[in-house]
Amino acid sequence: MRARSGISLAASLLLLTSPALAEESTLQQDISKVISQVRDDKFLTFNFENDMIGGGSDRNYTSGVRVTYFDLGTPLPPHAKALDRVVPTFSLNETTSVYYSLGQNLYTPRDVEDPAHQPGDRPWSAFLYGSMGLFTITDNHVDSLEATVGVVGPAALGEQSQKFIHSHISGSPTPKGWKHQLKNEPALMLSWERRWPERISLDRFGWRAGATPHAGLTVGNVYTYANAGASFRVTPFDGRWQDDPIRVRPAMPGTGAFIIPENTFNWYLFSGVEGRAVARNIFLDGNTFTDSHSVDKKHLVLDANAGVAFTYGKARLSYALIYRSPEFDGQDEGDIFGSVSLGLRF
Repeated sequence: MRARSGISLAASLLLLTSPALAEESTLQQDISKVISQVRDDKFLTFNFENDMIGGGSDRNYTSGVRVTYFDLGTPLPPHAKALDRVVPTFSLNETTSVYYSLGQNLYTPRDVEDPAHQPGDRPWSAFLYGSMGLFTITDNHVDSLEATVGVVGPAALGEQSQKFIHSHISGSPTPKGWKHQLKNEPALMLSWERRWPERISLDRFGWRAGATPHAGLTVGNVYTYANAGASFRVTPFDGRWQDDPIRVRPAMPGTGAFIIPENTFNWYLFSGVEGRAVARNIFLDGNTFTDSHSVDKKHLVLDANAGVAFTYGKARLSYALIYRSPEFDGQDEGDIFGSVSLGLRF
């Protein structure tokens, strides 16, 4: 156990799931009264998304990997305070927590074995990035703010990654069209999101069910969109201090945090829907500053997911199945892909 000057998200989640406290005062006020000494409040989460573990295909958004390290309730670095000044709707306080992520996304047309240019299908593209994010509680809502920098194009190593993976999976085709991928371009994004945890909740017979609406905005040369939706969950009452698993952006929000009694088993059912109004998607619009392959994107995109998480003590394994509506003209059907997350608490 170690002392903290601020309160960790573990304690925050406790209060998020306590309606009695929320009725008496704001969530932020309640958290300031909680002892800032929580065990095992760091999390390391490995996330893998792929269409082959969902719809069994190999196209469009075909793969995403992300590794995230949370240090909850830790003193904030100087550059985190700069983000607070840039976004007026986000405030730093004693509840603020920080995380860092590294990830890579791959996008391909339908026929990965065709070495020719496919003008009617989406561009070949890859995205390699790093992110720094903050979570904070103000009154009775939770805000998140994430800054992402990276690169799109050959420097993102998409060709090498996909060929390596396919070479180790029996029966997988060899991707042959990466020479047509988007050109190298620096990537920058800033994302803000607000959640109202368990705006609707119900405790009955040792179970908890809840609904959490959210809304957000992302701006940058990779993505620019506004999003809104809601997530839903059901869990045994002693597993209520869990948040939805982390996902690869764009996706429904989640921190991946979980607190359950030591050496006990628990489970957690979750689902959600989100709509996005998309102004910019580099993986469909093509490069920002140079000519490249592009397609006509759809400005409204819908995601829906459902999943389950199993937790034992300090480890949690989750799987979610995601449906994403068609993203561009000529895409004849939506995408189905799976997301697997392994979270470790220490």
